[in-house]
Amino acid sequence: MSEPQPTPVRRPGQAVRQRSWAEIRWRQFRRAPTPVVRAVASSLTVAIVLAVAYLAYDVALSHGVALPGGDLRVLAVTIYVLTVLAIGSLVTYLVVPQPGGSGSGSRSGSGGGRSVWSAALGFFAAVPIAYLVLVVAVQVVRPLIG
Repeated sequence: MSEPQPTPVRRPGQAVRQRSWAEIRWRQFRRAPTPVVRAVASSLTVAIVLAVAYLAYDVALSHGVALPGGDLRVLAVTIYVLTVLAIGSLVTYLVVPQPGGSGSGSRSGSGGGRSVWSAALGFFAAVPIAYLVLVVAVQVVRPLIG
């Protein structure tokens, strides 16, 4: 890893260099807040594990394996999405602390307890992840498996 470059000191009256859209987004990507990274990582892990299970079920059905209940792919996708949303919210609730304020209270800066906002962060991180992982599994990986 390379060391971060020191930010040059700007003198008063000196123009601020304008960054391009791509440079701004790349910087935001590299310096993503830890709670966001944890929320995305927990939801992504759950989504990948469940997508692998769904692919195994789908492949078994397409090869003529008789499973109890018949073809329940729609139910399996529904359970997949609801489980990714629920577990993603729960895990994010457990691993992402509520941010502390800048006041002089006992919770300042230490990131106190948990709140529904941590679970909401996990839920809103899980929605696009559940969709994208399922699309990649069904549209990209499934045709490669055969």
